[in-house]
Formats: sequence, structure tokens, C-alpha cells
Amino acid sequence: MNKILIIQTAFIGDVILATGVAEKLHEFYPESKIDFLLRKGNEGLLKNHPFINEVLVWDKKSKKYGNLIAIARAVKKSKYAIVVNLQRFASSGMITAFSGAQEKIGFKKNPWSFSFSKTFEHNIGDGTHEVERNQQLISALTDGKSSNPKLYPSSKDCSSVEEYKKEDYVCMAPTSVWKTKELPKEQWVKLINKIGGQTKIYLLGGPVDSEKCEEIRMLSKNKSVINLSGKLSFLASAALMQTAKMNYVNDSAPLHIASAMNAPVTVYFCSTQPSFGFGPLSDNSTVVEVKQELKCRPCGLHGKKSCPETHFDCGYKIEI
Repeated sequence: MNKILIIQTAFIGDVILATGVAEKLHEFYPESKIDFLLRKGNEGLLKNHPFINEVLVWDKKSKKYGNLIAIARAVKKSKYAIVVNLQRFASSGMITAFSGAQEKIGFKKNPWSFSFSKTFEHNIGDGTHEVERNQQLISALTDGKSSNPKLYPSSKDCSSVEEYKKEDYVCMAPTSVWKTKELPKEQWVKLINKIGGQTKIYLLGGPVDSEKCEEIRMLSKNKSVINLSGKLSFLASAALMQTAKMNYVNDSAPLHIASAMNAPVTVYFCSTQPSFGFGPLSDNSTVVEVKQELKCRPCGLHGKKSCPETHFDCGYKIEI
């Protein structure tokens, strides 16, 4: 076994969870070259990763299908022995199908799974974690036990956040791609006020989250809150979260960053549920959900842009 390709071109959290597959493959095949295919914008997650030989990037936003054909040709040219496809969508299935790999492994739900050499079920809702679902794809190649995801901040990433570590602090990541996965801003303000002004509170997120984080900071009127959204890279954020007294997050990418760093985490599940398989993996972790049973919850696997019932009780009725 010489070259292996892992495919995961979905969101940030999906890529982070997929690193568990790289960890396990490296454990069993340390001499093999493991490459990783992801979408443009997520490559910073795997920068300096010790077990990943090359990161292939598919630009989905500009000339999506032209770039898809180009990346498929690049994969075939690389002559992989094994392609492990962690996605269930046609685009990644096509890349796998035409890869020319000796062994093509993926999930049965993929439209191109008929061309794979091995396929597996992907069942959501039975309590199985996503890292376990991913691990089953390589169970015959390894020992069948899951390896947790892991990120590797460089010394530069770590030094870039040293100035924020001079006193005790907590991190909060209050945003998500999906609105109904976000704990409401009023709830974040309650949490900030409950923590008080004796502990530094760092708000984390990407550039697109800066405005929301700033609104929360202003509403709290807590002078110990610092808005760092848009100012740190993925791995610098990971380095900061690793030594926080606690990280407060939604069911979103920062949750999986915490898992990959084994950082303490408290996660708020609003419209989604841990049983979907995306819960925390850190040794010190707490899941917080609304205590009342709501007939409308969960309203979907990924959350929605707004509450279908308009009340958003799954977020507003969570006890802080």
C-alpha cells in the first residue's frame, strides 16, 4: 500500500472529524503517503499536519464543474492504491469512480457507490458518532476501533495567541452557518453576564461572524469580553481553545475543533441533537439542551435558516 486518498469536501467540522481516519491509517501504515481532498477555504485546517502528505483543493465557488473535472483528472494521475470517500454526494462519488484506485471505499448512499469496491451504511440517529461511521470504511484495513480527530497548530500558531493567555480565560463561539443551531444572542449575553468581569472572554469566529460577535459584546456591556472573530486562523483558534478554562460553542465547527484539541467544551444543542452523531469527544465535555420535550425538535439534520415554528423555543428555553 503506497498512496491513499481521503475525500471530504464538505464543511469545516466534517473535515476535522475526517482527520480521525488519517490518524488511524497512519498508525497502521506509517510508510504510506496519505493525501486529503477538501474544498477551497478549508485547507488551513491541515497545514503542517504530520501525517498528511499533500492537500488537494477543489474550488467549488469558481468554475465548480470545470474544477471538478480537473481535480478528478489529478486524482487519477496520482494513481492511488486506495480512495476513501467520506461523502455521500455525486461529485465526490464521480472522483472516486474514475480514480483508477485498486480499492474504492465509500458509503452506500453515494449515487456512484455501484462503482465502489466496498460500501457501507451511513445511519444517522442511532447514537453512533460520525468518527465511528467514518472508521467503518477502513475497518478491514485497521483494527476497527475509532481514532479521535486531531489538529496540529504550529509553533507560530501557538505564539500568535500567547498574549491572550496571560490570565484565566474562556472562549465562546456564538455563530453557525445554520441559524437554528445558534444559541440566541440574548442567551450568550446571559452567559457572559453570569461569568462576570473577573474572567477574560474571547469571542471566536471567522470574518463573517465579526459583526454578530461585536453585537453580543456590546449588549453584554462586559469590559472583559474581547472580539477575536476574523482575527485568528483555524489553527490559532485551536491553540487558544486548547488551554481555555472552558469553551462554549454551538453544534458547529468550533465544537469539533475542541474535540480535535481535547479541549474542555460546553456545547448547546438547539434544533439538532447529539444522537445525530456529532457530539463532543473531549474528556471534559458537557451537552446542554432544552429540558422540555418539543414536538418540533429536531427540525432537521443540519438546522435551518430560521425556526419553522417561529418561536425558537429550543434555543430560548435552554437554561443558562
